[in-house]
Amino acid sequence: MNKYFYIILLVAGSGIFSCKKIVQKQEQNAVLSIMTSGVWYMQSYKLGSADSTGSFSGYVFKFDQSGTVTATLGASASTGSWTANISNRSITSNFPGASNPLNKLNSTWTITDSGLTYVVANATIGDSTANMRLQKQ
Repeated sequence: MNKYFYIILLVAGSGIFSCKKIVQKQEQNAVLSIMTSGVWYMQSYKLGSADSTGSFSGYVFKFDQSGTVTATLGASASTGSWTANISNRSITSNFPGASNPLNKLNSTWTITDSGLTYVVANATIGDSTANMRLQKQ
C-alpha cells in the first residue's frame, strides 16, 4: 500500500513542477512579446534626487528577442544587451563602453510596476538609487 502512495506522490509532484515551468515559460514569452513589440522612450529617470530625464531626450529603445537593445538618437545608434528574469521581476541591461546617459542604464533593474505600455523600475547605481519609467511609443 505504501509503495503505491509513493508512486502517486512522485507522479503528482512531477506534474506540479511541470506546471510551474509551463507558467514561467508563458510569463517569459509574455514579457518578451511586450518588450520587443514597438519602441520605448525614457519618460523619467532620476538618480538619487537628481532628475536626469532630459539627458535621455530624443532617445528611443528597441528591444530584440535575441537579447539586443538598440538605443537610437537621431542617426546615431548604440547597441547593448538585455535579459529578463521573471522569477525576481528584473531586467539587466548593459551598454558596453557607453558614455552618459546610456551608461546610467548598466545595471540590474527591479521592476516595481509594469503594464502593456510602461515599465517602472529601480536599481542601485554607485551609492544612489536610480528610478526610471520607460514608456512605449
